[in-house]
Amino acid sequence: MSTSEELLPGTRRALLHRLAVGQAQGRAPSLVGAVVRGGRTVWCDSRSMLDAHRPDGDVQYRIGSITKSFVAVLVMRLVDEGVVGLDDALERHLPCTVAGHVTVRQLLSHTSGLASETPVPWWERTPGSLRPAVADILSESPAKHDPGSRFHYSNPGFALLGALVERVRGAGWYEVLRAEVLAPLGMDRTTVLPEAPHAGGFAVHPWADVMLPEPLEDTGVMGPAGQLWSTVADLGRFAVFLTGGDERVLSGAALAAMRTPATAPENAEWTSGYGLGLQVKRDGDRSLFGHGGSMPGFVAGLWICEADDVAAIVLANATSGVPVSSLAAELIGLVAELEPRIPEPWRPLETVPEPELLALTGPWYWGAAPFALRLRAERGLELVPLGLSGRAARFRAEPDGTWTGLDGYYAGETLCVVRGADGLVSHLDIGSFVLTRGPYAPGEVVPGGVDDAGWRV
Repeated sequence: MSTSEELLPGTRRALLHRLAVGQAQGRAPSLVGAVVRGGRTVWCDSRSMLDAHRPDGDVQYRIGSITKSFVAVLVMRLVDEGVVGLDDALERHLPCTVAGHVTVRQLLSHTSGLASETPVPWWERTPGSLRPAVADILSESPAKHDPGSRFHYSNPGFALLGALVERVRGAGWYEVLRAEVLAPLGMDRTTVLPEAPHAGGFAVHPWADVMLPEPLEDTGVMGPAGQLWSTVADLGRFAVFLTGGDERVLSGAALAAMRTPATAPENAEWTSGYGLGLQVKRDGDRSLFGHGGSMPGFVAGLWICEADDVAAIVLANATSGVPVSSLAAELIGLVAELEPRIPEPWRPLETVPEPELLALTGPWYWGAAPFALRLRAERGLELVPLGLSGRAARFRAEPDGTWTGLDGYYAGETLCVVRGADGLVSHLDIGSFVLTRGPYAPGEVVPGGVDDAGWRV
């Protein structure tokens, strides 16, 4: 069953050992893991309480809240199309709910202030027929916090987003997901209900080695919060998409927005956050994004380290006791440390840049702070601080001769090349910040001017 020939034997042994420890210590009936690198799955293995029935990469497990990331992709597709705005109120697209005042962005980022769960009974262990309509998933007063004031995880919030997709598309959310995301990505083993072969879900007694089957309910309108079933093979394909993108499904800018924290951390030593349908977290010095999930009988984790080009998926059929997200992060760390990413070879640009563009490169100064401006592919620019501090940023070339910031402080800001009356480049302007070829020179273009006496000791 192994697809691990691209990893060294020592790495494969370390991965299997960590998986085996996770299954034994977590007392999971079964546990399956996979690692993705270079755009495909390079390792997959499993452990089970039954040696003759070890699951492979095609066995379905319930993935719980990883479902939310799929729903978020559907919503961001609507945003890409201009049909829905992130700051639109929900009632603009889904009228007649008690949460119509919250925005699409707030729902995606769990900052809507809505309740974490539905009114009783608990939706995860009861049939969706108990909540047949969207109106049944929220109480008459569902707000727990002011919208936008803080992060507060809301399962009904994602059920509302699924209903929004259905209203706009005129079809069920899973039907839309299958047509617009799963089919293009080749994910034919990700379904709304289990399809054989699939694992059964169990609870393991906390003080004895005995098990109890968990109910496998169809949660109905709450499905967008955690209904999906999938495999490590399919989730590996999803990880490749979340890492490298696929313009058939979603723009690169939308994917970047999904994994950008939407709210400020609550303390300086932050270890986790939430973007738009994706979780972000720190694992030591490593930054990860992805999502965890749980439903009765199952836990799931899909995590990606873009810098190391490694993703890991871990699925188990136990309600609790198996820290799958931490385990996935450890698998990433093992591969990154035992087989560090080999950088792509340096290659020159595909076309020779025009002299005027090449002349913009080199040292620039914001006041007295030195920077270097470097030319990248497709006429892109990169600003790099040369001192001990300063704001780095990449810029995308625009048809009008300006550049747009892609990250950091200058994200979305415009970089303009300003020329003097003689047609020569005078300075750069980035959102009113002036960069000159010398420190505080020429004085006439520096905001506030420069002291006439000049530099002194």
